[in-house]
Amino acid sequence: MHIIESVAEMQTFSRESRTDGKTIAFVPTMGFLHEGHASLMHEGRRRGDILVLSIFVNPAQFGPTEDYDAYPRDLARDRQVAASAGVDVIFAPKASDMYPRGFQTFVNVEELTLPLCGASRPGHFRGVTTVVAKLFNIVMPHVALFGTKDYQQLAVIRRMVADLNMDLAIVGMPIVREADGLAMSSRNAYLGPEERENALCLSRALAAARSLFRDGERSVATLREKVLHIIGEVPGATIDYADFRDSDTLEPIETANGQTLIALAVRIGTTRLIDNCILEEEQ
Repeated sequence: MHIIESVAEMQTFSRESRTDGKTIAFVPTMGFLHEGHASLMHEGRRRGDILVLSIFVNPAQFGPTEDYDAYPRDLARDRQVAASAGVDVIFAPKASDMYPRGFQTFVNVEELTLPLCGASRPGHFRGVTTVVAKLFNIVMPHVALFGTKDYQQLAVIRRMVADLNMDLAIVGMPIVREADGLAMSSRNAYLGPEERENALCLSRALAAARSLFRDGERSVATLREKVLHIIGEVPGATIDYADFRDSDTLEPIETANGQTLIALAVRIGTTRLIDNCILEEEQ
């Protein structure tokens, strides 16, 4: 497994791999890898001759009061996880190389970025789409894999790729959960033991709404009331949003159907966690 830090070296490697007829699969991450990331890498290994993993904590997607400096990092452990998943190359650029002096070009997807995380994290998705576009230009993948835990991010990236005629396939992979239902996230490392237990309210709320839906409930107002009640009972849980959306357009809806997205963002103490489900998809 190679570790490449230089943008130019990564581009040269990818260009030569493509010339040799190799298919490049790509998993972009911010590191502090867990089994959710590993699931993307294993699928990337299946789909590509060359598997590239990027590790880059992107400053452009963090707001001024967010956790960029505190975001968990452990490159040594990440290398072990990547090696065990069959990664060929880790691309780990420096922020000064990704955003050199004088940088002033950004990619912005308009409507899909407005609700949900976009409403509470202004500028976040502009940072995401810009860095992902840059990574695609540097790594030159044939296929890139993203987790559906960041459902809105996946939708935004798919829109960007379609709108800008980028020549690659985007694959969304299912949420990977702990045995007790908590969605795996690098930010789970921030949770103390009691907060870790309290964080289960997200998956419990999703499960309760899905149960009501299976029993015939279609009113979004009623389903949302159930979700809010379950989360509201937990000490230290503060709801950022608990929304029911069309899973394709992310438009709000009033009557649920099998393809309705439930999207949650909840602070447990000071840690902001997200989770989601599609009502009729297997979890």
